[in-house]
Amino acid sequence: MSAAPITIEPMRPEYNRPVSQLLAQAFLAKFHRRLRLNEAVLAEGLEALLDYAPAGPFALRSVALQQGEVIGSIGMKYKPAEDQQVRGKLLPALPAVFSLLRRRGMVRLLAGLATLEHYSEAGECYITDLAVHPAHHSKGVGRLLLGWAGEAVAADPGLDRLSLHVAASNPRARQLYERLSFQTSACQNRQLLHLLLGERAWDYMVLIQKGRQIE
Repeated sequence: MSAAPITIEPMRPEYNRPVSQLLAQAFLAKFHRRLRLNEAVLAEGLEALLDYAPAGPFALRSVALQQGEVIGSIGMKYKPAEDQQVRGKLLPALPAVFSLLRRRGMVRLLAGLATLEHYSEAGECYITDLAVHPAHHSKGVGRLLLGWAGEAVAADPGLDRLSLHVAASNPRARQLYERLSFQTSACQNRQLLHLLLGERAWDYMVLIQKGRQIE
């Protein structure tokens, strides 16, 4: 019996809770050596951020669905053109951030993510996160989400490349990106990230758009 089809859909408010749970699982799996957080508490905090700060005009998020269940998510952001104005809602997100800061271990995670923060250049669409439910690993969900990201870049004349950071200690993810033609553009070694998240070395990888396709 064949598996139910997987579809990629834009983010909607009703997906905030399952996406926050996916992100909590992903963060704890990657940074468990430094983070001492309860998964439910982390998911609750991330959901608050998604509720207060939904994707704006220069941020994109989609989910992978199978039989109505969210099994994966990808987030991206890009720099607006000079003649465009950012109308994101920063202030409403502050209560959620303050609430997170009162939770044990959350300061370390937020500080680590802020240290890893990447500011996109013109034409660059940066993948902020990619998470797949543990039960669906190695089933092509990540590839489907990255394919959606490539299509989004190809459809926007102002964008010409995808980029992301991957921990050097995650060769499996790196191999996936390399199979999709991402190339390492820079290697970063940050002591602060090692102290905060337990990951010192990070590779910055880029996928250049050629014509209207991502190759």
